[in-house]
Amino acid sequence: MKTYFSDIIPRIERYSQELDNLTLLTNQHWVVIDDINKTKIVYIFRQNKELIISQNGRVEKAKWEYLDHNSLLIDRKDESYLFKQGFFDENILALKIDGTEEYAFFVNETKYNKDVNSLIGVIEFLNQKYIQAPIIVSSENIKPSNNVPQYVAPKYTSEENGQSYSFCFGRDTTEYNIEFEDGEKGKISVIQNDKKAFYLDKKSRGFPPSKALYYYENVEFCIHALHYYLKTGKILKEGFIDTYL
Repeated sequence: MKTYFSDIIPRIERYSQELDNLTLLTNQHWVVIDDINKTKIVYIFRQNKELIISQNGRVEKAKWEYLDHNSLLIDRKDESYLFKQGFFDENILALKIDGTEEYAFFVNETKYNKDVNSLIGVIEFLNQKYIQAPIIVSSENIKPSNNVPQYVAPKYTSEENGQSYSFCFGRDTTEYNIEFEDGEKGKISVIQNDKKAFYLDKKSRGFPPSKALYYYENVEFCIHALHYYLKTGKILKEGFIDTYL
């Protein structure tokens, strides 16, 4: 089960249901946000504390238990996990691994087939449902803010475009095609097991390319910055960390 850093969860946690809301949790098909293109893993929490884990139709039976203080214990054959509540509604379940800042994401299967089938899709869905920040056309005088983008791109769709190894960052990255509602298109890459992301300056030429990678502190900032760049040719300073040659 992959885990991810996410800045959006702390921002929307006040909208979360409690994990002891068994009506929402149990007897639903929760699809793990993982290597969905290769393997579909579904968790079904049954009211008798039995946990059904289906991996491409092959079933494992495990146990689960709700503990006090919004904690969830999962016992599998060879290992056990203690999770804390991150965020929970009828569509998305984000469980925080105890003692870390990383989340495991699950999507209710009723939403899984509606483009909410990747980390980018989950962020997009939660942002549109709970944040819905206004679009700011001009950002010349905007100062960088903590965590909350002030320039917000139009609605967008995302599609995973494969994984590769980044020599700049020394770890695997996952590339996504991003298409905005106003017709602008681009790509971002998300660094595995990190909350950072970057996009490529499509105007760069030569080797090494000049100012090719614009590096942002999280996926949300990077997506908004990508749209701002596509529209203006300028670098959005919110969440900007560095430029890699």
